[in-house]
Amino acid sequence: MTRSTLVWVAVVVVVLVVIDIALVTLALGRTAPNAGDQAGPIPTFSARPDASTSPTPTPSADAAGEPRRFLSAVDSQEAWRGSGATCGGAAPTLEHTVDGGATWVPVALGSDVSTLMAIRASSTDLAILAGIGEDCTTTVRTSADDGVTWTAGSPGAAGAGVSSDGIVLATGVLEPPCSDPIEAYQGQQTSVVICDGQVEWRSGAGDWVDVPLGGVRSMADNGDEYLLATISSDACEGVEIASMTAIGVTPETATTTVGCDADAATTGLISLDRAGNSVWLWAGDVVSVSADGGATW
Repeated sequence: MTRSTLVWVAVVVVVLVVIDIALVTLALGRTAPNAGDQAGPIPTFSARPDASTSPTPTPSADAAGEPRRFLSAVDSQEAWRGSGATCGGAAPTLEHTVDGGATWVPVALGSDVSTLMAIRASSTDLAILAGIGEDCTTTVRTSADDGVTWTAGSPGAAGAGVSSDGIVLATGVLEPPCSDPIEAYQGQQTSVVICDGQVEWRSGAGDWVDVPLGGVRSMADNGDEYLLATISSDACEGVEIASMTAIGVTPETATTTVGCDADAATTGLISLDRAGNSVWLWAGDVVSVSADGGATW
């Protein structure tokens, strides 16, 4: 190879090297971040299963999806109230007042309590009907120290409740006498289920008696009578309190007006209870107390 040929080969090699260096520099300049660029998100990974494969929680709320309400009065100053959230969802709540409902103090239920179905208080203790664990196993618990500690309770100690399986009584779970029951009650001799448009009553283990009463949202034991919290009454703009016999109920059984809480909210769930002449009503965000059996508020 001549001298001139070698020179041209060397020139070509140098040119190719220069072009290669230029291309590499350009590529690096496009992929490297600029000093003023915002950093991109760092990929993250989660071990939580996809929502479509998660188990469907068992509902313990009412048909409209609102957590059920529970109110249990001890006297004119002391009462307990709670709400039963969706099983597997938000934790249920329990609160205590000793000043006529002016202030309410939260009470811990325990981390394993998934839902609340009933509460019943006295001057000595408090009983709750709760769903325990992920399966919401129906369990009765009692406390003699205002909810500081809890022990196992006997069936029926907290009264009756409404679960996704039916009406929970001391003797077991029964098929509800109507679709979408609002509230359930069990006394020593009778049981009541409040439905939308009727009240179902029975004595002992007898058949349910259908009493067509519209607008009833809650009830309270009053000895030989029941007190009913009713809405949509022509005579009361708020919540009307009526009485109904608890003995020998028939489809023709009538109610008698006791009083009217004209300022009470009529939307959402309502809870009623009685301790002596003190009647407690939880409607909307307000808990009201009547000192004369529900006549005035």
